[in-house]
Amino acid sequence: MGSARPILLSIMQPMRRTPGAWRALLAAGLALLGPVPARALTLADLLADAKLTPKRFAGYFETFTYEFGAEVQDPDAFLSRKRGDCDDYAVLADYVLRHHGFGTKLVHVRLVGRVAHAVCYVTEDKAYLDYNNRTYFLNLQKCGSTLREIAEKVSREIEGNWTSASEFTYDYATNEKAVVRTVVKTSPSALDPDVVAAKAKETR
Repeated sequence: MGSARPILLSIMQPMRRTPGAWRALLAAGLALLGPVPARALTLADLLADAKLTPKRFAGYFETFTYEFGAEVQDPDAFLSRKRGDCDDYAVLADYVLRHHGFGTKLVHVRLVGRVAHAVCYVTEDKAYLDYNNRTYFLNLQKCGSTLREIAEKVSREIEGNWTSASEFTYDYATNEKAVVRTVVKTSPSALDPDVVAAKAKETR
């Protein structure tokens, strides 16, 4: 170590007189360490994005991977891990897009022999956001607004057979889901609760 000290001082001495040399040395050191990873996206980032649209929202998730969870993840945990399922994605989309003034609703589609699938329907776009379709050109699935229409579209997209579909809400503060209304596939479509509610609203 003693023999190295004079050598080190001889290198540092001219650098003291040349600030640019320090910058060059620092740049070389950073290059050896490799690229600095980008900061993870946060819920605050999404809420603060003044240009956010449903399509732009979905674009943030192109590199995320699927991982089933029994419970909905905390939004920042989902965003930092870049892993989650359709519930994590749909619930976050509903929360963020509502904050930005979009009309949204959460829909659970139950399928034969499969885990229920969640999507977030956006009224203004007449389409839903689906975690299975996060790539930029496919992230909005055009669809009618009724629960039955959404269920039919979802089941076709994943080649499944739906049995019922429910509109629901989710509260991050309490971690609770609440069912708003449910449509059963085998029931007459004219009696679907969302259709009945829409007709009643029109006659007022």
